[in-house]
Amino acid sequence: MEQQNLWQFMTQQHDKLIQQTLEHIGLTFISLFLALLIALPLGIWIARKPTASPFILGISGVLQTIPSIALLGFMIPLLGIGWLPAITALFLYALLPIIRNTYTGITGIDPNIREAAVAMGMNHWQVLWKIELPLAFPVIMAGIRTATVINVGVATLAAYIAAGGLGEFIFGGIALNNVNMILAGAIPSALLAILLDFLLSLVQHIDLKKLRFALWLIPLICIAAASSYFFSGTKDLKLKAGFTPEFMGRTDGDLGLKSIYNLDIKPVVISDAVMYKAAFDKKLDVISGYGTDGRLKAYNLIILKDDKKIFPPYYAAPLVRNEALIKFPELEGVLNLLAGRINDSTMTDLNYRVDYLHQSPQQVAKDFLVKAKLWKEPLPAGSQTVRIGSKIFGEQYILASMYGMLIRGNTRLNVSSKTGLGGTQICFNALKNNEIDFYPEYTGTGLLVLLHPSKQTLNRVTKSNDSTYDFVKKEFGKTFQMKWLKPIGFNNTYALMMRRQQSSELQIQSISDLKRYLDH
Repeated sequence: MEQQNLWQFMTQQHDKLIQQTLEHIGLTFISLFLALLIALPLGIWIARKPTASPFILGISGVLQTIPSIALLGFMIPLLGIGWLPAITALFLYALLPIIRNTYTGITGIDPNIREAAVAMGMNHWQVLWKIELPLAFPVIMAGIRTATVINVGVATLAAYIAAGGLGEFIFGGIALNNVNMILAGAIPSALLAILLDFLLSLVQHIDLKKLRFALWLIPLICIAAASSYFFSGTKDLKLKAGFTPEFMGRTDGDLGLKSIYNLDIKPVVISDAVMYKAAFDKKLDVISGYGTDGRLKAYNLIILKDDKKIFPPYYAAPLVRNEALIKFPELEGVLNLLAGRINDSTMTDLNYRVDYLHQSPQQVAKDFLVKAKLWKEPLPAGSQTVRIGSKIFGEQYILASMYGMLIRGNTRLNVSSKTGLGGTQICFNALKNNEIDFYPEYTGTGLLVLLHPSKQTLNRVTKSNDSTYDFVKKEFGKTFQMKWLKPIGFNNTYALMMRRQQSSELQIQSISDLKRYLDH
């Protein structure tokens, strides 16, 4: 099958690309308009009150230094998910450039000019509108240009909290190692920033007196941008769904739901870090998730039965480079100490402690090993180091911690942990490129994401847990020179989830039930 190029991908996804671009423009313009309403008067005020300028500029400067993803995280408990926290965060980021440049532009005017205007009989408002703002206008516009470019860039992160925008393609592409998908989001975002900066540069050099009539168009432009955001691609749906970026592009994810179940639920893209809480708070009704996730228990969610079997077995096991097993001959036996020790309910409980009770993965891992009588005090370490990797969710942190403790307690090897490496492809590439020695992986992920078998092979090898494991073990050894060690014991399959009470009220127990409900 011929590999799809960027143009083919963008053509195929043009409807979605247009929708995401409109959402991106809406987020940028709404937040920028709100920032102008606050920042311009503040900049003018501190130009009149120099003693207040260090405080106002300091506060806005602190807001600018907060990492954007952290700022969005702070917003979620207060404002939930969707457009409101995204616009609020973008609004805060836009304040500093506009306030600072307004203050700098006005205070940089020659005092003699201001004194001459007052001597001619102008009051404070006349001095502001006829002298200060026209002279400071190029500097103020430079601040607005900076704020606009910042907001276009930061708006890509809005996809993490179901606010839409071009970040949906970017993060989906990162999760799936799909360069075309990444570029389909990144290129329009970059072009949008360049275009807006260019248009504002033209405005920057226009005489403010000639521009005044056009200033009345700004609210209309922002209303149009808001409309493009709130109404682009909207549809009156019975249930609101939220899927992770990786789930959206997988055959055992949204693609499989469409092709096998013919389920077209129009999900928003959202980070798995917030989607469970969004379901609990009734912001979402159906979410993608993982079968052993502790937040199932925390938020009283139920897994919908996969009655057409689109989700293959996802048994967890260490995936190790063959070179590492040769270099560290004692490693395989130590890692296999965990084989068969953790079932689904046990892993769900361990995840619950980390995901909901916020206990550290290291403490949860140690408590389990102590209870299972596998814990040993660390031995003095030698010169050799084993590098452990993990993906960026709680279960992987727990497993990586367990393996690190087992290695330290049973060998004289050093342990270096490279946790939180992102999605499947990032972890696997790190393993393939000799940046880590092993990491916990899942048979279903290895099968679908890394091996890409034919439909006939897929139907044959997913009939049982053992057949899936045997197939990936054989193919990885042959294709990648990697070995799957013995399974840990639990099956962390992909799943669709709903609130238990809602599932009962609507009589939706399976994905086919969900399909029938949406069709009527």
